[in-house]
Amino acid sequence: MSTPLMSLWRGYRDASLILRVSLALLLGVAVGLVGGPAVAEGLAPLGELLMRLLKFIILPIVLFTLMSGLNQGRAGSLGRIGRKVFLYYLATSALAIVVGLTVATLLSPGEGMSLAGAASMSVPENPGLLSVVLGIVPTNLVGAFAEQDLLGIIFTALVFGLAVARLRQSESHGELGERLASLIEALNAVTLKVMGGILHYVPVGVFAIVAGTVAEQGMATLLSLGDMVVVLYVALGVQLLVYLGLLKGFGVPARALFREARTPMATAFATQSSSGTLPLTLDAARRLGLPRGLYGFSLPLGATLNMDGAAIRIAISAVFAANVVGAPLDLASMLQIVAVGTLISVGTAGVPGAGIVMIATVFAQVGLPIEAVALLTAIDALVGMGCTALNVTGDLVGSALIGRSEGERIAEPEGVSAQAAAEGQRA
Repeated sequence: MSTPLMSLWRGYRDASLILRVSLALLLGVAVGLVGGPAVAEGLAPLGELLMRLLKFIILPIVLFTLMSGLNQGRAGSLGRIGRKVFLYYLATSALAIVVGLTVATLLSPGEGMSLAGAASMSVPENPGLLSVVLGIVPTNLVGAFAEQDLLGIIFTALVFGLAVARLRQSESHGELGERLASLIEALNAVTLKVMGGILHYVPVGVFAIVAGTVAEQGMATLLSLGDMVVVLYVALGVQLLVYLGLLKGFGVPARALFREARTPMATAFATQSSSGTLPLTLDAARRLGLPRGLYGFSLPLGATLNMDGAAIRIAISAVFAANVVGAPLDLASMLQIVAVGTLISVGTAGVPGAGIVMIATVFAQVGLPIEAVALLTAIDALVGMGCTALNVTGDLVGSALIGRSEGERIAEPEGVSAQAAAEGQRA
């Protein structure tokens, strides 16, 4: 390889990941607007490769991170941490819906529009909360791994991780348990090395995905339902301020957290996939110095169950539909949306087209026309980008808050994160 190419590679490698991802986002928007569908089609394989790489690393990074964390001497606190995680996810989902309803009521998206020409929709059946709870226990380990069932993988990691921890405490099998724990730790280290290599490709994939999304959506779609998009992003901004208030209240340094959260947030924005971004979210938590036993459990679970961005989308979509049909929501309907929307955001976890299922289910509960969902599909990608980024942010904030309540301190940027960044560059 020639010297100029080597110099170019070293410059790319040594630049901070968030700088590379940010430039990729900007270039993707520019190329998508100028190039159009032809460019989107040409760049599609590069974006698909990123999604494949991230999905490729999800299983080992979730499995080994959680199993390793459970064998760091913190397994006894798992029940307490689990209760805090679930309480946080339910509380912030409900709060996100309240934020969405408040912002949408003040800004009134959809006024002056009508359902004329809206297509009818076939909405997938909502499986319900009980079905999701039962689905946590996989009937087939191989099937759960092959389908990348995050809840099933978390359950498997918890069961076998705790079994290894008990084995280490056994008098007759203690040595065997220690060997297994060392093997799991080694596999976790290898997984992180592979992750370090994947990180170098992330900006390329983000560029391709953003360019394709912008080219397919175009400015016409944005302008036609622009008020809905603007209101949603205002609500997302308000929810971010809520996170900042929570971080300050718990004494968690927001600067350190958002420094490490920028890359998974930007990647989630581009890919519109919380689970696809999970490897980067886990890596950010590691750089923050959070305990593996916490984030190895909370983040995979959050990628499946905790959807603050989707909750805001439910609320704003409901106000939008009510304004379109000329029947503004009353207080009773809003309270019903908060209650139903909070449960629905958990009950539709892992369902294809989960966003549409959630919105349609809430619409049915409060008597809004399902046909209004068809109007919202036109801007699905545009709103999905911001909502997914907020989903990932909420997961990281929750893990940091729970870690702080457990007595953990977030590493400052020049501490653990700087060291981790150097390790990532050497990978």
